[in-house]
Amino acid sequence: MTARDEHALAVLFRQESGRLVATLTRFFGVRDLALAEDVAQETLVVALQAWGRGLPPDPSAWLFHVAKNRALDMVRRRRVRRGADDTFDPDDLAVDTTTGEDVDADVLRMMFSCCHPALTEDTQTALILRLVCGFGTNEVALAFFSEPSAMEKRLVRAKKVLADEGRLFEPTTHAEARERAAAVMQAVYLMFDAGYHSAVAPEVVRLDVASEAIRLAVLLADSRATTGPAAHALAALTCLHGARIPARMSPHALVPLEEQDRTAWDGDLVRLGVTHLSASASGSELTVFHLEAGIAAQHAVASSVETTDWHTITRLYDLLYAKKPTPVVALSRAIARSRVLGAQTGLEEMLRLDGRERLDGYPFYWAALGDLALRQGQSTKASEWLARGLACARTETERELFLRRIGECRRLRS
Repeated sequence: MTARDEHALAVLFRQESGRLVATLTRFFGVRDLALAEDVAQETLVVALQAWGRGLPPDPSAWLFHVAKNRALDMVRRRRVRRGADDTFDPDDLAVDTTTGEDVDADVLRMMFSCCHPALTEDTQTALILRLVCGFGTNEVALAFFSEPSAMEKRLVRAKKVLADEGRLFEPTTHAEARERAAAVMQAVYLMFDAGYHSAVAPEVVRLDVASEAIRLAVLLADSRATTGPAAHALAALTCLHGARIPARMSPHALVPLEEQDRTAWDGDLVRLGVTHLSASASGSELTVFHLEAGIAAQHAVASSVETTDWHTITRLYDLLYAKKPTPVVALSRAIARSRVLGAQTGLEEMLRLDGRERLDGYPFYWAALGDLALRQGQSTKASEWLARGLACARTETERELFLRRIGECRRLRS
């Protein structure tokens, strides 16, 4: 198996692992969540052994067929042990995986079940990332700036809460979905961000992760029980940002926004995003997803960085910061304001951001400072800040980006 085949297999396993766990959990019951995880993992191991010479024509159908057989074997053995007390019906395993509708319903049930009211919203989101989105424990820990060992304990406790509940939660009305929807949408948002801004993988962009997040966001927006302004805004946000992925990707480097070939942006995703953005305006609700989608839309409709409506983007960032006052949002707002008020103003704002010390380990903070210093002609200072970014770069791709920009500074000084 070639390196490319191995990568394709890893992508497939990530995409399918959560779907397998969701479907198997419905079959076994949430009390046997651990068993569902085990069968899903065993199925992937069998696939790894069987596909040494290449993938089957329909890998997804193959996985679900093997998982079904392994689940039936376990059920039969369990029935022998428990006798008539086992009420499981093996006919429930006759799932039509060709349309994906049953599997999508299982995924929704699993996501909402993870959002048990006894869990904090962060724990709910972490559980979705682990069980449904196929994240490893280390990746979940990174998303929450937590130690892997602490996150593992947190996830174990959360799974016990689900098991003690005894049943999967199935939202059939808006009222039933409302109290759990926020954590579900936040998990999809974090999943997309992990694909769009990879911090743990060598790829420039984790296209499989971002694409699955877009699919889940659109699924939430289109589902009768979960549709609504916020869900449409989330779908718009993921689509509009996802449309830029082809231009962000190069064989070995990140491509900054100002250098991207906008003709390479995915027009179909832009149109889908605009459609969902329009649908999100159907009510009086204004969420952070609305504001971020609005910002993304301004970029999507502009022909270049210079023709972008930075005044509107700045106003949207003001509103976003009022709802989400984080250092990263403040940084993005300062970058937008620098396009309106000048690079020097942007630099001054970045250096006095509230909570600025929390950005010391965030490489894109130093990248932004370096870019603005270069716009001011301060190549020496830019090089110093870019060197700080290089020191905290998280992947080889990020390191290559900083090395390239530092090289530009040296050429300007020579």
